Amino acid sequence: MKYDVKLCEILKKSEIAPSIFDVTVRAGEIAAAAQPGQFAHLLAPGKTLRRPISICEIDRGAGTLRFVFQVRGEGTDLLSQFDVGDAYDILGPLGNGFQLGDTSRRALFVGGGIGVPPLLEAAKAFGKNAVAVLGFRNRDAVILKEDFERYGCKVLIATDDGSAGFHGLVTDCMKDEPADVIFACGPGPMLRAVCAVAEGRGIPCQISLEERMACGIGACLGCACRLRREDGTAFFGHVCKDGPVFDYQTVVWEG
Repeated sequence: MKYDVKLCEILKKSEIAPSIFDVTVRAGEIAAAAQPGQFAHLLAPGKTLRRPISICEIDRGAGTLRFVFQVRGEGTDLLSQFDVGDAYDILGPLGNGFQLGDTSRRALFVGGGIGVPPLLEAAKAFGKNAVAVLGFRNRDAVILKEDFERYGCKVLIATDDGSAGFHGLVTDCMKDEPADVIFACGPGPMLRAVCAVAEGRGIPCQISLEERMACGIGACLGCACRLRREDGTAFFGHVCKDGPVFDYQTVVWEG
């Protein structure tokens, strides 16, 4: 695996929803090597462990990366306090991303909450052939709808309370959408339900697992997950090194 550690200047920053920050950095070689679905490890001041942040967009021409992340603890709170002109200490790109294949296929992108940003770069490649079904708690939590639309994607919004778009689950919202392939990222229960839909419809599906990570390169066991080999036997892999993106048939769901 090839990755770099760089000080990356912040070029843009905004708070696009409560406690959700949108940051673009000058990333040079990291941007040149990054692929849709990968992540980066950002160093929070005073913290030993870096914080994994999914890559939202890649602009190789400009040499920039875009991150959209939610404040979920002290580390991400510290990262949110950086401003334009400051620099993040970034290790990346890390992990295995989405395998896009033929982008003329009808692609269904299913995201939940902060699992939406990792899908944007992949959806861009499909453009008008993509439908993005995005789920949120309520209308105030909706993010990136206009971004997906800007690249030609059809966007369907689902909210838990019905305050925006479809009232209910993304799996109910997506059921009538034709697709040749599914890409998904979000909470475990949502992913499990999407996998069941993919299996029932016989559609290839790739899922990006959300998991707490420590080292980010597979040297520790902080993000162990149960996976299935081709012969059906299970083993423990790492979300950071073996994923975060997996073929849905390789993931062993607990319970």
